[in-house]
Amino acid sequence: MDVEVSLRIPNMKVRSLDENGYPIDHSTVRFRKTAVVASIPKPGEVCPLTIASGHLLPSTVVRADWHDARGLFVVACQYANRSISPGEYQALVTDPDWQMTPLI
Repeated sequence: MDVEVSLRIPNMKVRSLDENGYPIDHSTVRFRKTAVVASIPKPGEVCPLTIASGHLLPSTVVRADWHDARGLFVVACQYANRSISPGEYQALVTDPDWQMTPLI
């Protein structure tokens, strides 16, 4: 079944900049991707997420909620490590399957 993954990543020491040159606060954005899963993951489960470069992003499921308007489950995940490496971050940002969306 199709689900939407909503991934929260930690801020980096040297933050990336948006198109206007301002630092991006990753607590106010999520990276979203549609994925196919056999069953809805439960909170606390480890969920390795893939990006096009071949990296696996370790993440933990926080919650899974049904979204009526989209007609699918939204699985909220959090990056499992305290910090994300610049290489992993760059691979995530440049992956066309992942879309960075603001929470506001």
